[in-house]
Amino acid sequence: MRRFRLVGFLSSVLLAAGAALTGAATAQAAQPAAADGYVALGDSYSSGVGSGSYIGSSGDCKRSTKSHPYLWAAAHSPATFDFTACSGARTGDVLAGQLGPLSSATGLVSISIGGNDAGFGDVMTACVLQSDSSCLSRIATAEAYVDSTLPGKLDGVYSAISDKAPNAHVVVIGYPRFYKLGTSCIGLSETKRKAINNASDHLNTVIAQRVAAHGFTFGDVRTTFTGHELCSGSSWLHSVNWLNIGESYHPTAAGQSGGYLPVLNGAA
Repeated sequence: MRRFRLVGFLSSVLLAAGAALTGAATAQAAQPAAADGYVALGDSYSSGVGSGSYIGSSGDCKRSTKSHPYLWAAAHSPATFDFTACSGARTGDVLAGQLGPLSSATGLVSISIGGNDAGFGDVMTACVLQSDSSCLSRIATAEAYVDSTLPGKLDGVYSAISDKAPNAHVVVIGYPRFYKLGTSCIGLSETKRKAINNASDHLNTVIAQRVAAHGFTFGDVRTTFTGHELCSGSSWLHSVNWLNIGESYHPTAAGQSGGYLPVLNGAA
């Protein structure tokens, strides 16, 4: 009788252990795949305008193999890499056409956005072609927009990213200062250069505030670009390029690899 009781006891133990192992395996199988895909969103500073080596299939978006998102993906080999950043993009363009690859499997998102909404191109056109007072007036208009309207547009983009990629670490990368001040330099007056730099700082401040509110990471490139602004003698930015106007005031390949990539590496 004792032998049968012992056999019954051991059978119960084995059955319980088997059930526990089966349950553990089932639970493990039910866990979602690791979120290790990378999606690069944004405007021309993310697509790589100004750095050359554009991917033919990207067309007017001008996505470059020398852009910081492409360089980061090449160095880190994420499970997937989707590159939807596009030259000229505004917040509405990101919402309408760039968010498709985002999912629960996305582990990293990078984005630069807001400069085109604020009228960056119009500002630079006014400052290059018109007087100091006209330049400062156009900058004042842009800064008013940045204060009153841009925060809500950024919130819309950031909320959409969070909704579509809930597991992602999101890095929002800012814009550089454009000019080294206090130097002798052909081109814009010192008054214009200082006002443009201040406007860039203003834009970065507003972006960083919205980034913090959403729990994202702000990547500040102003430090890495210090000493490599226009008029520095070692610029990582294009000045006015009359033969290819679209590249004007965009980072060179060195600006992408030396100015933007280290910031993304540090923030990601």
